[in-house]
Amino acid sequence: MKDALKLIKRGADEILTEADLKKKFESGKQLVIKAGFDPTAPDLHFGHTVLLNKLRHFQDLGHKVIFLIGDFTGRIGDPSGINKTRPILDAKDLVENAKTYEKQVYKILKKDLTEIKFNSEWCDKLGADGLIGLASKYNVARMLERDDFNKRFTSNKSIAIHEFLYPLVQGYDSVALEVDVECGGTDQKFNLLVGRELQRDYGQEPQVVITVPILEGLDGVKKMSKSLDNYIAIDEDPDDMFGKIMSISDELMWR
Repeated sequence: MKDALKLIKRGADEILTEADLKKKFESGKQLVIKAGFDPTAPDLHFGHTVLLNKLRHFQDLGHKVIFLIGDFTGRIGDPSGINKTRPILDAKDLVENAKTYEKQVYKILKKDLTEIKFNSEWCDKLGADGLIGLASKYNVARMLERDDFNKRFTSNKSIAIHEFLYPLVQGYDSVALEVDVECGGTDQKFNLLVGRELQRDYGQEPQVVITVPILEGLDGVKKMSKSLDNYIAIDEDPDDMFGKIMSISDELMWR
């Protein structure tokens, strides 16, 4: 187990909590590891591979990974680290983008230990009553403790009501899948902890939360993102990929 913990801790930013992770490893059961990806743009990029490699570490230990495509949460739009409300995305675009994710994920993950799921499968069934019930499990004060919401609130910038649903629905995914461990970027910490709390509220054993660093983009400042055009896609032409990699500064290359 010592070697297993060493592998999972390698490159991780935070584990909440390490004691809980030890208990789960000691149980001897095959753990269910989840990571969610909203298909807001086609193609996975190098920034995504930081998280995918951590999922692969769990697979190397024999555990099962659920690669969760957020076709429902993608309609809401993840407010993490955003200083304004995202536009609502078209469901058809989300479906098309998801197709590329399904093709590319096996460049890193093991097919026999990976299950691809879409969160619309259970979220669509919630209906208005279910969403109201879910919303009743959290309060506005707690939501406003979240850094990006807090900054927008104190600077009188708009926060749309539907944005509060995002962390709740992401957390409900963990309940629906009875997840043991959820992994995400450091910007996802609040959302991941909501999942931990909701599981406890639904009588489940709370998931362990593991965050990994956000990879900077080619500019070396902002996070790698397709919308900022500072990314390296994992499925792009090798010559283009090589050119982009060679453009990275020596300081950033270590990252």
